[in-house]
Amino acid sequence: MPVINILAPHVADMIAAGEVVERPASVIKELVENSIDAGARNITVEIRGGGATYIRVSDDGCGMAPEDAGVAFMRHATSKLSDERGLECISTMGFRGEALAAISAVSRIELKTRRISDDEGCYVRLEAGEIQDMGLCGCPVGTVMTVRDIFYNTPARLKFLKSDRSEASACEQIALRCALGHPEISLRFIKDGREMFFSPGDNRSESCVYSLLGRDIAQSFLPVRADDETGMCVTGFVSSPAAARGNRSCQYFYCNGRYIRSALLQSAVEQAYKNSLLTGRYPACVLYLSLGHGSVDVNVHPAKTEVKFSYERKVFELVYQAVALALENERPAGAKPAALLYSSPVSAARPAPVAKPRPKADFYQHMSAQSFRENGYSAKSAAQPKAAPLSADYAAPVQKKDAVLKFASPAPLFNSPKEDVSEKLQPETVFHPVQTEISLPKESHSAPKEEKFLHSDDFSMGHSTETVENSVQNVENDLLPFSLIGEALKTYIIVEQGESLILIDKHAAHERMIFDRLKAQKRSIMSQTLLSPVSLSLSGEDAEILEGSSELLKELGFELEPFGDNSFVLRAVPADMESADAAAAVEEICEKLRSGKRVSAEDARDHVLHTVACKAAIKAGWDTHRAELETLVKKVLSGEIKYCPHGRPVSVTLSRKELDKMFKRIV
Repeated sequence: MPVINILAPHVADMIAAGEVVERPASVIKELVENSIDAGARNITVEIRGGGATYIRVSDDGCGMAPEDAGVAFMRHATSKLSDERGLECISTMGFRGEALAAISAVSRIELKTRRISDDEGCYVRLEAGEIQDMGLCGCPVGTVMTVRDIFYNTPARLKFLKSDRSEASACEQIALRCALGHPEISLRFIKDGREMFFSPGDNRSESCVYSLLGRDIAQSFLPVRADDETGMCVTGFVSSPAAARGNRSCQYFYCNGRYIRSALLQSAVEQAYKNSLLTGRYPACVLYLSLGHGSVDVNVHPAKTEVKFSYERKVFELVYQAVALALENERPAGAKPAALLYSSPVSAARPAPVAKPRPKADFYQHMSAQSFRENGYSAKSAAQPKAAPLSADYAAPVQKKDAVLKFASPAPLFNSPKEDVSEKLQPETVFHPVQTEISLPKESHSAPKEEKFLHSDDFSMGHSTETVENSVQNVENDLLPFSLIGEALKTYIIVEQGESLILIDKHAAHERMIFDRLKAQKRSIMSQTLLSPVSLSLSGEDAEILEGSSELLKELGFELEPFGDNSFVLRAVPADMESADAAAAVEEICEKLRSGKRVSAEDARDHVLHTVACKAAIKAGWDTHRAELETLVKKVLSGEIKYCPHGRPVSVTLSRKELDKMFKRIV
């Protein structure tokens, strides 16, 4: 009895369909790409029931002859390749001849098509890959493809489809990517009888971006254009650093009109933003890369979204340089340009476009990349009055044995005493990096009791004064003596303890402190109502995630209300969080819940708490009160805090011996 069997053709077709047709969105991608290859200038995509029950794609392309209409559904039947030499220079969206055969194998299809030279069109009806009916009919020039009941004959695949809302969102996203990659084509997407988007098809990328991605994103975009001597060119748009997003969902890369996923291009863009974005923030972009068809291989993945470049280094440098120049051109006139990492002929290839002044409707719209690199999200406030020059008696102060150092800073970031203590302080003497004041009379070395409480624990609500003071006192009793030297770069706390020098990341330490407190808190987290509610426009998948996690988010302090299709209004956030971080926090939460959708409820809660703690913690570059630094130091040195919620270490220790070796004092 033979062991090896030759599968029937229809079984082989169904297996092959699994590589091409993953979900209804895959069907839309293949059909729209066929319409583009047919020279269509107007394409309409209509779905019902998330696309699983009904998909209709119509175009005004060249159409097909009656004798070709039936052959088109056979495996490896294509009009785009004739021999193996065509694979070396693929210029069309499709080329394998597998899509229609794969789609028809797992669905019911009806095709109507007519060429402009024909008086009549033809129709073909198929079921499970077999032609059921075929004949002549009246129809407009172009092609209309109707696909019904996807996976009706493969229940094992059908049960893995997600909800109608999630599948419809994936269909919409696929259609949007196709429309965004071809500004010369007008594409209309209709879901359950309602038009979701429409691209004008005027061959202007800026109007295409505006109509598909919305006004807010379009207004934050900076134009990108650069080429080199080989004819390689990159155009498109990148977002201003001030308009960065909480995930990479708004990054679109195209190679010769084809949407691709490329770690190379993503890395090039994000490298250009280095030192311009906060951790956890990502730029938005729409970039069109044009190069010789023989310099890129698209025959890598069944979905044709992964490509290989012949000259990866050149592609990386071109994209990096183009994005870096766009960010440089955002600088105000007279600003000193930053040095670029790569020297390339791109900058000399064409004059740099002049950045147009932005309306000063709000801070983020007219904020330059230079000021963002220097100040982050913090707006420059009015100049603070400088301390009066010290008298001759204080010109070279000598620290007496009984003198006590008091450290002053701008208003504390957290709870601070309301009493006016300015009269108790003596004139300032600046000791970098911490501002200090020398009080000549003898005083106790301990800070006032009320100030100690207000700056000692995790600077948040939920603890009584007595509990916090006892906790801090217990920590102090268990610690070896240490000396807080100050801060480096307003990021790292410098501490000397015994024969060691300790550097502490203040953001990571405070983030862990807040996370531990929130995680241990059994009741719902206290929230604060926003004065101005924040509107959020999300993808269908993110909207479904938020709806499914509404109870968890409410328990953790977020108050969200549906506000139309895939839109929400954020009315309250956790009390620890700044209102300016609210939208970014929700984006990050969606990203984490999407990647961890199969985890337990407890892990999902931790994902949200990670984001809340990160947004609520003090940031690198902030001025921090001396007492707050001392509290963080005590928590770290006591061993209570070792790692941030993301697993990064919060401190680094350099021993005396290691320092001596660095300076060659010992061998």
